Amino acid sequence: MKRSHAATAEPPRPPFPEQHQKSPGLESKLDPPPRYEAEHYRPAAKLRGKVALVTGGDSGIGRAVAVMFAREGADVAISFLPEEKSDAEGTRAVVEGYGRRCVLVPGDLTDAAFCHELVAVTVRELGKLDILVSNAAHQTRKEKLADLTDAELEKTFETNVYAYIRLARAALDHMERGGAIIVTSSETGILGSRKLPDYSATKGAINAFTKSLAQDLIEQGIRVNAVAPGPVWTPLNPSDAGLPAERVANFGKDNPMGRPAQPEELAPAYVFLASNADSSYVTGTVLQVMGGESAGG
Repeated sequence: MKRSHAATAEPPRPPFPEQHQKSPGLESKLDPPPRYEAEHYRPAAKLRGKVALVTGGDSGIGRAVAVMFAREGADVAISFLPEEKSDAEGTRAVVEGYGRRCVLVPGDLTDAAFCHELVAVTVRELGKLDILVSNAAHQTRKEKLADLTDAELEKTFETNVYAYIRLARAALDHMERGGAIIVTSSETGILGSRKLPDYSATKGAINAFTKSLAQDLIEQGIRVNAVAPGPVWTPLNPSDAGLPAERVANFGKDNPMGRPAQPEELAPAYVFLASNADSSYVTGTVLQVMGGESAGG
């Protein structure tokens, strides 16, 4: 398969070109393109025969996870907003290039009915559901709390928290022993973020719900974990209406590593948490992949 960058190339570092997109943003328009192929990664059939559902699988971390799951032997369904269809088709092409099936399911996760339908379509098209990855998110930076409208507050919680809970509830009607639920949290849910009060609050809620659900499902043999990334080069931040182009150019510069992560650097954590060969004794954990940021919890 043709590669988009040399295996020996160092991850790109800021400053990047100044850029901004209208939300939700497209990976195909990012400069430099996010890296998702993980050329140094060596699959070992850890997810052979599994079926995974990845929300936000069109781009960013979701795309990298969908592709790495396929390399590990899983068939994948991905959800995305209709405006992101071109990116989703790109993800499907890569997944199918590894010989796995990829089902595209467009829709809005703030719609409770769509969350239920998304799980139903996955099971209908791919036969079952073993792994749920609740990854899609919404964020918009604000200068002060007074700038946070009720409509924005509701959208952030509905996308980030309600959808996760609704998807988990629907998935549990189909998951069997050995299943795994993984959610994308954030360093903001641990450290907070001054200009992302609602987003940070949703990630804190995600962490607490993950720990609670993990306790509830231990006897059923279903594990529940979260991954908390630091800054990651995806469409989420360049399409944040509160992040101007000149700040996008320096995104991740303040991280201890001096750069944002590439999606391919996050995806192995999801394989680890999805694979019972690797993490059968891990549940209720918030796994930090934060580039040197130090935090407890």
